[in-house]
Amino acid sequence: MKNYKTVKSFDDLIETEHGKLGTESRNQYEEKSQMFIISEMLKEARKNANLTQEQLADKTGTKKSYISKLENGKGNVQLSTLIRIFEIGLNRRVGFTFL
Repeated sequence: MKNYKTVKSFDDLIETEHGKLGTESRNQYEEKSQMFIISEMLKEARKNANLTQEQLADKTGTKKSYISKLENGKGNVQLSTLIRIFEIGLNRRVGFTFL
């Protein structure tokens, strides 16, 4: 049973549920969280551009099934492909922040 009495912030909750940064459980959580964020950003940007998944795939040289997987957080994405989808397919700039 996990001890939630010491949880006072969201960061405390994540640490209680998934462990400290660098642990396998926490790394998996962080990776899935980032993929979820990317998938939601992609979905929103595509809809704002009034494109279907198929139209976006055609513009970027990918397949509709690949776009669908990304939007559902199921696929692995190469950085170069992600940049191409956002910059060429959706006319959006991509920036990165490393912490």
